[in-house]
Amino acid sequence: MKVITPMAGSPAARSGIRSGDQIIAVDGVAVDATKLSETIGRMRGRAGSRISITVQRSEEIVLYEMRREVIRVASVHHELLSPEFGYARVNQFSETTARELSRAIDSMQDDNEGMLNGLVLDLRNNPGGVLDAAVDVSDLFLDSGVIVTANGRTADARFRRSAHRGDVLDGAEMIVLVNQGSASASEIVAGALQDHRRALVVGTTTFGKGLVQTVMPLSKGRAIKLTTSRYFTPSGDSIHETGITPDMYVEDTPGFPDLSLSGVVNRELDGQLLAAVERLQQQQVMHSKAL
Repeated sequence: MKVITPMAGSPAARSGIRSGDQIIAVDGVAVDATKLSETIGRMRGRAGSRISITVQRSEEIVLYEMRREVIRVASVHHELLSPEFGYARVNQFSETTARELSRAIDSMQDDNEGMLNGLVLDLRNNPGGVLDAAVDVSDLFLDSGVIVTANGRTADARFRRSAHRGDVLDGAEMIVLVNQGSASASEIVAGALQDHRRALVVGTTTFGKGLVQTVMPLSKGRAIKLTTSRYFTPSGDSIHETGITPDMYVEDTPGFPDLSLSGVVNRELDGQLLAAVERLQQQQVMHSKAL
């Protein structure tokens, strides 16, 4: 059993468990790799109760003791990259994501005397989530225009979502980072900001998940999940099996971004982030010369 990443702020993250650690025992009981659900059941328990996790890290065996807690996952991590530029990573799209992102931008603006000259919005390895959250996030940066449309056979399967006036960045430059792990709601945001030329999309082609599924109840407690429509970007391009093609292709750097959201951004080794910051700096110089 290998740790993909400890959730940000969780007992595991605070105790020191790292991405890549191999769990070999729980409360002194050796882990059987063929009995995943049994091990998960042993790790779960009443909030406040104690648990010990033994991990193997390379050749080292480490024992961690912690107290169980109810885990609440924040969907947005943010920090200032420099006095001019902010960074916000959206880990998933939930009902609170747009509010979290808006507050994050407000916080960075306050820390930077009320303004930002640019923002890197990191959607890498974001598998998607709630459609309305993607629409609301896109709307934060757009004054008008279509954000996404869906087309299907029935009236319920056809809809359009549009932006309302108000850009939280007041037109400041934006870079959206994407990769193969950016899917569904992430692609809606990237496609909307790209088509309206509100942001430059940097990274690799996204996953290409642009279908709307409807769950239809059947008898005896059963149901069928039926594809009822497809998502389209404002320009009319289908997202499904095509994805969003970046304006600037930059290959992934293994290990980035940090999926836990618990660590600071690596500004030296994350190649895609470095390319994004460099492009923001170039755009700022070009804008200054134009003035």
